[in-house]
Amino acid sequence: QVQLVESGGGLVQAGGSLDLSCVASGRTSPTYYMGWFRQAPGKEREFVGAINWNRGNLYYADSVKGRSAITKNNAENTARLQIGGLKPEDTAVYYCAAQTRKYASGNNPPHPDEYDYWGRGTQVTVSS
Repeated sequence: QVQLVESGGGLVQAGGSLDLSCVASGRTSPTYYMGWFRQAPGKEREFVGAINWNRGNLYYADSVKGRSAITKNNAENTARLQIGGLKPEDTAVYYCAAQTRKYASGNNPPHPDEYDYWGRGTQVTVSS
């Protein structure tokens, strides 16, 4: 079992930035990917970005590309998501997820259904 806990959410003004952390605990090895997703009210969950836990390959959604960064600290089992230039449409609950099994598809990044553990999320609200 792996537990994921996000932190760093809150109320941010448009144009500001967010800095979210996700700490993994429990049986964290192996971890293949850590992903970030978000879900806005009335909308489906959407992919934000992901990082290959061993190689460091990065993937971003078009909606945040160029203004976001995902980093990791393998020793501390922590992934971090930073987004700048925040817009009201960035308002959502942000979730981190971990892939701890190999999937035959070999998708890079994994499909959302190919993450094995999810955090409970942290709310980010961007005011205009």
